[in-house]
Amino acid sequence: MYRSIFTILLVLIVDQVSKVYVKLNFELYERIPVIEGVFQLHFIENPGMAWGMSLPGVWGKISLTLFRVIAVIVIGFYLRRVIKEQQAKGFITCVSLVLAGAIGNIIDSAVYGQLFTRSTARKAAEFASEEAPGYAAFLQGKVVDMLHFCMEWPQWVPYFGARGGEIFPPIFNVADAAISVGIIWIIIRQKAYFKKESSQDHEEMEVSEIDATIPPENQASTEL
Repeated sequence: MYRSIFTILLVLIVDQVSKVYVKLNFELYERIPVIEGVFQLHFIENPGMAWGMSLPGVWGKISLTLFRVIAVIVIGFYLRRVIKEQQAKGFITCVSLVLAGAIGNIIDSAVYGQLFTRSTARKAAEFASEEAPGYAAFLQGKVVDMLHFCMEWPQWVPYFGARGGEIFPPIFNVADAAISVGIIWIIIRQKAYFKKESSQDHEEMEVSEIDATIPPENQASTEL
């Protein structure tokens, strides 16, 4: 339980602090190199899902946010279940990462439109006020993205080198990274995480098969 709470709080704090800092200090589309030619901070606002995907229109945005809320509720109940069943600590951490990432992006979609003024390519946003109201209604805010691996394909790489371009072009945030890491690690470690549950199901099946082969008149004596 404490591991899960710590993971969720850590991801949410890092995610929201980084987003608020970038929102208030970066102009829209501004880039700041961190490791030249490898990694940079590149501020964009994502109107839809993770990795730049989106649904069109106001109702598309609202529907997406509501879907996220439902997903968080489902994941939350599932996390509670796996904690109660005392499943592998690594698996619980992965589910916690996914839940924290989903919550982080919901916060942007739900309240950033009312909390901040609009970002522009000439001026960083500021906290909303009576003189400068927020840029969007409730549930219609944009998700702040800023993490960008800008490495380009080397010329010697077949096909990709000749075409050029970045190896990994999506711009993302800490919440996106948490979701991706959680899901990828579950896939990588699925045999270890689900081995115990599969073994228990197999043992129960074997016991049921043995009971089925014992005549009813002998089952009572066997149970005794």
